[in-house]
Amino acid sequence: MQKGFIFDLDGTVYLDNRLIDGAREAIQELRDRGDKIVFLTNKSIETIHAYVKKLSSLGISVKREDVVNSNFLTARYLASKLSESEKVMVIGEQPLYDELMSMGIHISEDASDVSYVVLGWDREFTYDKLNRAFQAWKNGAIVVATNPDRTCPVEGGQIPDCGAMIGAMEGATGEKVELILGKPSPLAAKFIVEDILDLPPSNCYMVGDRLETDIRMGNDYGINSVLVLTGITEKGMLEHANDQPNYVLNSITELPAITRDQDSKALDSQKK
Repeated sequence: MQKGFIFDLDGTVYLDNRLIDGAREAIQELRDRGDKIVFLTNKSIETIHAYVKKLSSLGISVKREDVVNSNFLTARYLASKLSESEKVMVIGEQPLYDELMSMGIHISEDASDVSYVVLGWDREFTYDKLNRAFQAWKNGAIVVATNPDRTCPVEGGQIPDCGAMIGAMEGATGEKVELILGKPSPLAAKFIVEDILDLPPSNCYMVGDRLETDIRMGNDYGINSVLVLTGITEKGMLEHANDQPNYVLNSITELPAITRDQDSKALDSQKK
């Protein structure tokens, strides 16, 4: 039975510029047996081209269509909603601007002239940026975000991610930012499963290190959820977590074996 694997990147396949031990071999084994693979990241400060280049440099061969990030998902959504004359305000870094503009989306800093405010991870976030976004919201702009991640795992720890920008906006407006286009959005899950993998959700696996994004998206969309303990989540955190994975692995190196076992059990069940 052909399977589809959706891999998170940071904390799952690599940490910073260090490949997780055995990740390359595990991914290659899945490919060799005919399974489909997509890499899905919420990180909005890099382009898809940069991810393709990075994975290739780490020895994992990928094509552009094998990688999806939250910038692409956000741009794709807005392109389907905006008229030709509508504009958006962006809080984020250049890769987010580039992705939006590549889909013909017009960008403005005029708070009175935008239909949406797009929040992405911004390592130069300031009070002035927050105020401009707030004024746009006051003028009726809809607030959307690339991803809800509070932090990003890096070698030796974590650093604030887009969740910090969302928190600032929610603090100013008093309203929750509901429209988030990266994981765990069902829009993201639907696009990956139906348009890219073209497989039933039950044949797919969402593999990642975050309970509130990777595991929640898998569970919500009927995808097998696989938590790896190489990134943000530690095993002890599962005891009180609302989002419980179907599988818990030390790393993705264990993935080929557990999915082979699942096939064996299915065959045994059919024989009975």
